[in-house]
Amino acid sequence: MNFTRPTLTLLFILLITLTFTSCFTEEKESKKEEVIPPKPNIYGLFVDSLTLFEGVVQKNETLSDILHPHNITYKRISEIATIAKEKFNVRKINSGRKYKIYSKIDSVERMQYFVYESNPVNYAIVDFTDSVITIKTGAKEVTIKERKASGVIENSLYMTLKKQNISDLLALKMAEVYAWQIDFYRVQDGDNFRVIFEEKFIDGEFVGIGKIKSSFFQHRNKGFYAFYYEQNGNGEYFDEEGNSLRKAFLKSPLKFGRMTSSYSKRRYHPVLHRFKAHLGTDYAAPTGTPIHATGDGVVIEAKYKRNNGNYVKIRHNGTYMTQYLHMSKIAKGIRTGVAVKQDQVIGYVGMTGLATGPHVCYRFWKNGEQVNHRAEKVKSSNPISKDNLRHYLNNIDSVKSVLDSIKVNKEEPNIMGNKKK
Repeated sequence: MNFTRPTLTLLFILLITLTFTSCFTEEKESKKEEVIPPKPNIYGLFVDSLTLFEGVVQKNETLSDILHPHNITYKRISEIATIAKEKFNVRKINSGRKYKIYSKIDSVERMQYFVYESNPVNYAIVDFTDSVITIKTGAKEVTIKERKASGVIENSLYMTLKKQNISDLLALKMAEVYAWQIDFYRVQDGDNFRVIFEEKFIDGEFVGIGKIKSSFFQHRNKGFYAFYYEQNGNGEYFDEEGNSLRKAFLKSPLKFGRMTSSYSKRRYHPVLHRFKAHLGTDYAAPTGTPIHATGDGVVIEAKYKRNNGNYVKIRHNGTYMTQYLHMSKIAKGIRTGVAVKQDQVIGYVGMTGLATGPHVCYRFWKNGEQVNHRAEKVKSSNPISKDNLRHYLNNIDSVKSVLDSIKVNKEEPNIMGNKKK
């Protein structure tokens, strides 16, 4: 087929036009594919176009104090208080907690969202974007990382962890795990531990300690294993044989402190200045430190007496009773006839009655006679069931191997009290 010169020229122009159009379309489509939609922030909000104000609730600061300077009227704040009842108590926002305000700022500031963090994980959002205020609650996504740690006690468990840049919250967790086995007032230099535990992070920032998965604590040349295991929908700690670490009584009514006087048939009294029996154990701690019931029971006395000061006495069963003296105050709701649970706060450390400093005198009765609670042998409760025991032992076998392989130091004593070479 023959084409004239004008025809060829026209075809050439058409070909160039189509090529240019195709390239332009491809480039346009390519650019369109590169458009990335905005991502929601950690609260699930799209706030890229908004101005952020971050703050911390100050002591005695109210919701009105926070919102009114950002053009939220007192009427609207009153609406929030009414709507928020089932979500969070706006009258009890806590000092030290973080909050964020997202606003549109044109000629004036128009708040869009108020976010209050009740703790590092949970939050509440007050949404002002519509004519009707809405409130919702949520939780940030938490990343769990497993970590191993070990150490030899020097001065205290807190200090040992601090030297390794580990949160002292782990000390509290360990005290809770071993509350029935170890009196942490008597932890001494040379005691040592190995532990596998969880750390919580939000956006790469550490926010707390998760559960302890397994641990070994050597105290006064005696070793205590603890393995977390769930049965019948409940998680608890058990030893290497499947016995529950939970017992009828805690070792101490305080989480941490200092034992200043032990049970004695003949002790020199610091106030009366004479020798007499001291049929209890004194634990010193700052005024206001929570005092915990060491076992389940019913309150049979909760009042003030001249020598005892404010005190609470609990009957646990037909055999055992406990008493807690010199409280600064008795906890709200604790009165004669009230049932209490183990570890429940029943009062606060003080120095009422015959006392020279803030402490709690803890007394322990067995069959009507006051005895030394630290010398009592109390059985464990709720061991691993027979149906679950084989699975439990198989499950902890590999965990125990990992735990035992964690090095403490070359001079670490073994369970029998001999030095490793």
